[in-house]
Amino acid sequence: MNKKKKRLLTIDLLFMVLLIMADQFTKYFAVANLKNHEPWVLWDGVFELHYLENRGAAFGMLQDQKVLFILIAVIILTVILYVLVKTPYQKMYTKLHITLVLIAAGAVGNLIDRLRYDYVVDFLYFSLINFPIFNVADIYVTLSSIYLVILLLFVYKESDLEFLSFRTKKFRDIK
Repeated sequence: MNKKKKRLLTIDLLFMVLLIMADQFTKYFAVANLKNHEPWVLWDGVFELHYLENRGAAFGMLQDQKVLFILIAVIILTVILYVLVKTPYQKMYTKLHITLVLIAAGAVGNLIDRLRYDYVVDFLYFSLINFPIFNVADIYVTLSSIYLVILLLFVYKESDLEFLSFRTKKFRDIK
């Protein structure tokens, strides 16, 4: 691995750490100021800060499946690490790096909660549409996952992602 690639991966790691810190800070704020208190209404009938201990996945599904969620997070983080390491050092992959780092930061942010509390701290609530309560890490994962799908469907061609193939060049050339 060359110096430029190592530098890029270091930047990825630092960016991820900053995102995780932002997520954990907001959750600390939620625990300190919202737990056992009435929700803070920021925009009446639209948006509020409402403390919730989520022992499940998105929308409260699969309650009390901590081991499963930890296993899934570890698998996702392993795949992301593999892709980041394998991705060529080229400007065209900057969007991919940022997107994967956001997903990883969200996964780690919620993983920290699961390991620390046995639940994920959620506190952002759009009461206007009665949307499930969520947190900053969820925003990272959701928006960047949607963007990743867009990148894979509309930006990168199959040949742009050839570096992820497990097949050797010899077998890739055989059609």
